[in-house]
Amino acid sequence: MVTLFQALNLILNVVWFIMIAHIIMSWLINFQVLNLRQPLVAQIWYGLNNLLEPIYGRIRRFLPATPGLDLAPLVAFIVVIILQRALINNADFFFGY
Repeated sequence: MVTLFQALNLILNVVWFIMIAHIIMSWLINFQVLNLRQPLVAQIWYGLNNLLEPIYGRIRRFLPATPGLDLAPLVAFIVVIILQRALINNADFFFGY
């Protein structure tokens, strides 16, 4: 069970870091610090979008339409943090204390 706890924790941490990278990169693109015409930047950006779009797409179905503001990354970020906290708070289940 410890391995399951560690695997779930690792997956949530990886998703968290990918989301942070995506959020920061979107800011840098919007403020024109990064340019999508650069092949490496475009490849990273589209790769992150392809990874996160299945998560964001499901969340967008339930959120109201807000023109010019995408709240799906914020909601997904909060859900990942809540899942991490729930996993840590229920560690006794995995460790058998």
